[in-house]
Amino acid sequence: MATPRSEPVYRITGAPTAQSEDLRGRTRKYLVSMGIRTACFIGATVTSGPLRWVLIAGAVLLPYLAVVFANAGRAARGAAPATTVHERTRNALPKGPPTPPG
Repeated sequence: MATPRSEPVYRITGAPTAQSEDLRGRTRKYLVSMGIRTACFIGATVTSGPLRWVLIAGAVLLPYLAVVFANAGRAARGAAPATTVHERTRNALPKGPPTPPG
């Protein structure tokens, strides 16, 4: 028979990701966005017509979007179960009907 615990039991599935892992992911997203921005600048210098203006718009807007997405913070990974498990205390069964004499 298990003894009741006085302290909460934590589930690992409800734990958030490590801060270093989160920072690494956000840095990667930012660097990819800045790489795309650099490609937009290079593409705008070698193209002409409407495509040039689309690439310039991308190069101007990407820094704002990259910062917003990189600073979005630690995102939740979906609906995780409760972080603590509360054990139910088991009560004894009620006394049964009296036994007939005999």
